[in-house]
Amino acid sequence: MRPRQWSKNVLVFAAVVFDEKLTHLPSLSRTLVAFVLLCMMSSAVYLMNDLVDVDSDRKHPLKRFRPLPAGELSPALARFAAIVLALAALVAGYLLSPILAIILLIYLFSQISYSFWLKHVVLLDVLLVAAGFVLRVGAGVSVIEEQRFSPWLYVCTGLLALFVVLGKRRHELVLLGEEARNHRTNLGDYTVDLIDRLIGIVTTSGLVAYSLYTFLAEGLPENNLMMLTIPFVLYAIFRYLYLIHVRHLGGAPEDIFLRDRPLQVSMTFFGLVVLAALYFL
Repeated sequence: MRPRQWSKNVLVFAAVVFDEKLTHLPSLSRTLVAFVLLCMMSSAVYLMNDLVDVDSDRKHPLKRFRPLPAGELSPALARFAAIVLALAALVAGYLLSPILAIILLIYLFSQISYSFWLKHVVLLDVLLVAAGFVLRVGAGVSVIEEQRFSPWLYVCTGLLALFVVLGKRRHELVLLGEEARNHRTNLGDYTVDLIDRLIGIVTTSGLVAYSLYTFLAEGLPENNLMMLTIPFVLYAIFRYLYLIHVRHLGGAPEDIFLRDRPLQVSMTFFGLVVLAALYFL
């Protein structure tokens, strides 16, 4: 179920924070429930993905230690848990918000398509993974009565997600070398040079999009204090690029965010400035 990767689901809180409803208990409580449901649905997807990839994961130097390829977890139990978690998330999501249930269903079907077919289609695979992060933001919007949330944040989230996903693909290519195609067919269609070029495009686009958001988005304070968050976003991206290119990390983005202290400090200051600009100044 990969509890470490549940950290990705914190994106569901983007709506309640940027819509200035963090102190509104009904909105916050509904968002917390949506977070739990996203964790359930993503866990079902991870189980399903590991069931599909069990043979190829046994050939991977790191993924072979996961419970299914290592033979520590029964495939039958994994299938049962995936079905129960997915159905429970859909039913509870519908009771909370029908739109949330639709988003969860779209996420489930997109990940099923990814696991069985689309992960073998070059470029479309990374776009689909990034779309899952945008759906997480949309899930948060669906459970509150949003008034100030800007669509710019969907764009920023999608570009940031692409940046992280491409970094993961780069790490896989470097780690597996000539064996990359044997692990996943479409990895043979990527090169490190291509991914570096794509990362450059996505990084530039993301920084421009976020900068424009801080100045132009409706609903933000008219004093433009949100622009003060730009340096922290810039440093975080630079730090992540350093970790990818110099430290040769990126294979497990959640581990980077949970372990790298400079990145954590940067994002903490980013969060504090956001809260100060939206709620106190």
